[in-house]
Amino acid sequence: MPDHLPDLPDLPDHLSGHESGHLYAALAAQRVLPVLREADADEAVRRTAALLAAGCRTVELTTSTPDWAGAVARTAALSDVHGRPALIGVGTVTSTAQAETALDAGAAFLISPYPAPEVRAVAVRREAVFIEGGFTPGEIAAAVRAAGAAKVFPAHVGGPGFVRSLKAVLPTAVIVPTGGIRPAEVPDWLAAGATAVGIGGGLPTDPDELAAVFAGAAPPCPAPRDAAAGS
Repeated sequence: MPDHLPDLPDLPDHLSGHESGHLYAALAAQRVLPVLREADADEAVRRTAALLAAGCRTVELTTSTPDWAGAVARTAALSDVHGRPALIGVGTVTSTAQAETALDAGAAFLISPYPAPEVRAVAVRREAVFIEGGFTPGEIAAAVRAAGAAKVFPAHVGGPGFVRSLKAVLPTAVIVPTGGIRPAEVPDWLAAGATAVGIGGGLPTDPDELAAVFAGAAPPCPAPRDAAAGS
C-alpha cells in the first residue's frame, strides 16, 4: 500500500477555489469510500453514523435507497469522530432531477455509474463536485477533463492493472474504482494508483473492526522533523 498521499489534479474553471480540492484530499486520506445501498433511510442514517464514529468522514449514499434524499438531509449535518463536518455524497445519480434533489438535500458531491451529461450540466451550473462514472479510457478521460476525477465502474472487470494503465496517461487524476471489490483487496488497488476505493459490501459491522479498516487504510503520519533527522 502506498505510504504517501497522491498528487491531486488542477481543477477546471467552474471548481476553481471550490471545496472539491478539499473533498479529493479527504478521499485521498481516507482511501476507502463506503457505498451504502440500504433497505430504508433509517438504516442508511444508522450505518452512516457508525462509519463516522469509526473514523470515516466521506460516505456515499445511493439513490437506490428509499427516501435517500431524506437520509442525505439527516446525515449531512453530522460530524466525524474528530469533529469535522461529514462529507455525504450521493451515488447512482443519473438524471437532472436526482442531481438537483441531492444538492438541495445537502450532498457534498455527486457520483454516477456511467457518463451522465445531464448531471454534469447541473454540477457545472451549481458549482458542485461530480465524480462521473466511466469504463473505457475515453469515458474516464472525459470525466477527468470535466472535474479532475472519475469513477471506474465496474472495476472488477479490468482489475488493478486497468487502473495502473489509466494512471500512466492520467497521472494526477482522482480515480475511484468501484464494483466487486472486497475490503481485503483495497491495498492492491491503491498500489495501482487509485485515490480511493469504493466498497459496497463486506465492511464489518463490529465498531472496533470497522475502525480498524479505516485506520489500516490511512497513510502513516510523517515522522517529526527532528526525529527523522536523528534516525
